[in-house]
Amino acid sequence: MAFCPQCGTNVPDGVPNCPNCGAPMTAAPFDPNQPQPGYQQFQQPGMPPQGYPAPYPSADPKDHTAEFDPKDISNGKVFAMCAYLLGTIGCIMALLGAQKSEYAMFHVRQALKLSVTENLLTILSILLVWTVIVPIAGSICMVIIFVVRIILFFHVANGKAKDAPIIGSLGFLK
Repeated sequence: MAFCPQCGTNVPDGVPNCPNCGAPMTAAPFDPNQPQPGYQQFQQPGMPPQGYPAPYPSADPKDHTAEFDPKDISNGKVFAMCAYLLGTIGCIMALLGAQKSEYAMFHVRQALKLSVTENLLTILSILLVWTVIVPIAGSICMVIIFVVRIILFFHVANGKAKDAPIIGSLGFLK
């Protein structure tokens, strides 16, 4: 990795121009101790040296809690719990009882993703029961889904709105 002589951005080797500022990479090497035009010297301890970009704050992209009103979270919490505890029946109860709660609807969608995945695993295990290994793998996956349901139930109990672990990353459920 090289540094851009103009702005100090990390640039992969062999790239002719800086992807950040467009400066040619054939100029003199970047010296972080030299003052650079357009940059102010960082005075706080722990900050990167001059010319280096400041680190981005880390945030969990799967946490959607900030998108919901705290009152909505409080009002929709019980229905969201039903969606995880009672499966499809709980989803129907939440859909009927908390139609206006965006928080409850978020959790209904997550619970439906779990139900769809469980149903697909059951069908696949039944169709391929003769292979023996597929039903065993399906049973292990069902236990994992059960654990994910418990995790999501406790997220609801804590007033969080997070995507389902493992299941949320399946492309066909997005």
